[in-house]
Amino acid sequence: MSFSVEFIAVGTELLLGQIVNTNASWIGSRLADAGLAHYRQAVVGDNLDRVVEAIRAAGARADVVILSGGLGPTRDDLTREAMAVAASVELQRDEDYAVRLRAYWEQRGREMPESNLKQADQPAGAIPLENPKGTAPGLRLDMGDTVLFAVPGVPAELHPMFDNYVMPALRDLAGGGDAVMVSRLIRTWGESESMVGEILDDLFDSSDNPTLAFLASAGEIKVRLTARATTAAAAEDLIAPIEAEVRNRLGSRVFGSDGDTIEEVIYALLRVRGWSLGTAESATGGMIAARLTAVPGCSDTFRGSIVAYQEDIKVGMLGVAAATIADHGVVSEPVALEMAAGAASALGVDVAVAITGSAGPDPQDKPIGTMVLAVRTPEGSHVRTLHLPGDRERVRTYTTTSALHHLRLALQGAL
Repeated sequence: MSFSVEFIAVGTELLLGQIVNTNASWIGSRLADAGLAHYRQAVVGDNLDRVVEAIRAAGARADVVILSGGLGPTRDDLTREAMAVAASVELQRDEDYAVRLRAYWEQRGREMPESNLKQADQPAGAIPLENPKGTAPGLRLDMGDTVLFAVPGVPAELHPMFDNYVMPALRDLAGGGDAVMVSRLIRTWGESESMVGEILDDLFDSSDNPTLAFLASAGEIKVRLTARATTAAAAEDLIAPIEAEVRNRLGSRVFGSDGDTIEEVIYALLRVRGWSLGTAESATGGMIAARLTAVPGCSDTFRGSIVAYQEDIKVGMLGVAAATIADHGVVSEPVALEMAAGAASALGVDVAVAITGSAGPDPQDKPIGTMVLAVRTPEGSHVRTLHLPGDRERVRTYTTTSALHHLRLALQGAL
């Protein structure tokens, strides 16, 4: 049986819907990116017997069980106690950590409630995991052949603890100490998950090291290649020829790998050319500019954006001809092209992206979901009309992502 991981989120507030369980998707994504088998997730309320039952059930199936939440100082924070009961060990106080807790409160000029000392308790044999963002340490505990990890439920505390302590341990445990596992994510856009699967179907069937998997999220299709070997370099060597074949088959659909974002890819392409960038947006209302300016250091390339929501702004600020609007309608390819040209001139940029469309809820000039995007570069202009499903925000979000990818394709000469 392959090495597997299960995740348990502890907290009645999750069951009541008072807090959205974002930790489940975040940890699931991390495990998937690492190529680790992850078959089950569970949410359990703040009840000692039920948490113990969930830990034992998961431990009977999985090599590792990760718990989040229930590490706070109040009486309903039961994860430490549940781990101790499940593993049949005593709960002990770490006096050194108790001293650290008191010092933490004193440094802030506050008196520590005695209930906070609960955070210094841990099951016998547990290894504490440092929490640089809070007062609740994580825990690692062996329960027979299963390893338990407990991490805080607060995402800002969970994320660094998981990446710094849990994930390295998982890689070591999965490799058995004498092997390593390496994963590569090939990021694609512009094709459905089913079509990408068909294009790579024979590779999926024929390759067991590395293995292939497909992940769909945020409009992207990710192809994950995972290899095991005695060293990281050897695993990379196994991945390399399969990765090359995947890239060859998918062609311009591939825009990056691993942690690459489309915004970072765009800036890298622009900087190679020494080109500047701006946007002219109507229906998206600045959403493209917002994503582009979220990248640190973008000011050396991105110059600005004009949100031309009304027709008179398109005419007055972007130089769109009134006759073009009269002849073709405001939601049209000729208008989008003139918006891009006007943005390039008004902003003094080499490359401009323009959007005009009918996002809803009421149709404007064209049926709802009709969105037109144009990209202008020194090498030419390109325009495309999209017909998108969904409500207003979904249409605007899909349009924004599509515009960024069409910009990337234009910069690569692939349009």
